[in-house]
Amino acid sequence: MKALRFGRHAAIAVLAVGALALTSCGSDNATGTAPAGTQTSGSNVTGTLTGIGSSAQGAAMDAWKTEFAAANSGATVQYSPDGSGAGRKALLDGSAQFGGSDAYLKDEEYAQSQETCGPDGALNIPVYISPIAIAFNLPGITELKLDAATVAKIFRGEIANWNDPAIAALNEGVSLPDLKVTPVSRSDDSGTTTNFTDYLAAAAPEAWTDKASGVWPASLQGENAKGTSGVVKTVTDTPGAITYADDSAVSGTLGVAQIKVGESFTEISAEAAAKAVDAGTPVEGRSANDLSIKLDRKTTSEGAYPIVLVSFHVVCSTYESQETVDLVKAFETYVVSEEGQQAAADSAKSAPLSSDLAEKATKAIESIKVKS
Repeated sequence: MKALRFGRHAAIAVLAVGALALTSCGSDNATGTAPAGTQTSGSNVTGTLTGIGSSAQGAAMDAWKTEFAAANSGATVQYSPDGSGAGRKALLDGSAQFGGSDAYLKDEEYAQSQETCGPDGALNIPVYISPIAIAFNLPGITELKLDAATVAKIFRGEIANWNDPAIAALNEGVSLPDLKVTPVSRSDDSGTTTNFTDYLAAAAPEAWTDKASGVWPASLQGENAKGTSGVVKTVTDTPGAITYADDSAVSGTLGVAQIKVGESFTEISAEAAAKAVDAGTPVEGRSANDLSIKLDRKTTSEGAYPIVLVSFHVVCSTYESQETVDLVKAFETYVVSEEGQQAAADSAKSAPLSSDLAEKATKAIESIKVKS
């Protein structure tokens, strides 16, 4: 998929506009177009931007922070991957300038954001698209085929052994071991859990009777661990274990399942995840510049991978100071640019935003302003 195009000098020039805005009649447009041929050097925007949130975004955030700091010597971005729930809470209580979240704000959180961020509330800006892998540790087996109902029964503990007939029926010719299944879930409030349980609730409602939630159902047995790295390490250390995690964290280390979509099985890939996202629809009841996306988990579109997360940067529509506005707009504009999306793809195997979605994201970022 093709992301919105910015040349490298143009991208850095965009970042520089934040500093220029401070001297141009008090304008709050930090992402306007710089004059043709503008060259930049030294410090552009300045200050420290603090974010908290999604651990799935971790690898991408490391790349974004490094590249942004290289173009803006006076600016620093701090990010603590404490989980999506922590990120949304930090943005809403004002302890962070942005939250990283693998789920858009709930209706009650959006209402709360109108107190923190002004009458238009917070904006959910899509920045990172990635498939969620169903990853397992089975010696000698790197790939399995699973459907939604079987995945749901595995994580509910209803399928307790790997040579269960339900798994065998989907994997003819595979020598499945007589080995206990150990489901591993997230212990923290996680956007990855929200997306995974949303898929199960939609695609296998008879097998998965719980509602989608960022908190794993307490009634279900199995192991749990904090963060993406925690669940991946637990599965890596436990033969027979299975988990759900951002694909970038598991590729090359664990087996990964193909997922049944329609009448065929889809291999996990960034392209397949992006195809599923393009079939999503806007969430109703939000401000004009909010880009929350409702995904179709029951898609039968060939080549689409429905266990996908769209990870957002949740930002305020208004901030107290011009410096913060300029810094937020500069950083987020870089993140959704072609360079930013390519940096994420290189470091985290994510799918770049489509050109249409990147254009909408840039427009939403441009709308951020100082509180009046």
